[in-house]
Amino acid sequence: MPNPTKIIVDCSTGETTEVELTAEEIAQREADAVKAEADRIAKEAEAAAKAGAKAELLARLGLTAEEAALLVS
Repeated sequence: MPNPTKIIVDCSTGETTEVELTAEEIAQREADAVKAEADRIAKEAEAAAKAGAKAELLARLGLTAEEAALLVS
């Protein structure tokens, strides 16, 4: 697999240059991807926890989601 590249654009001349990423840039790119995935998983877990808490509250109150929506509209 070829090394990842970046495109450098010189706006004053309109010249574009494609350059291979350095080892440091590749490592940073991989670290950013790992962090983004961890953030996505944490956000999904938080959303699931909120949905569970909401469902639990509605069950305790004996309300459906539709009935709760009517109350707050």
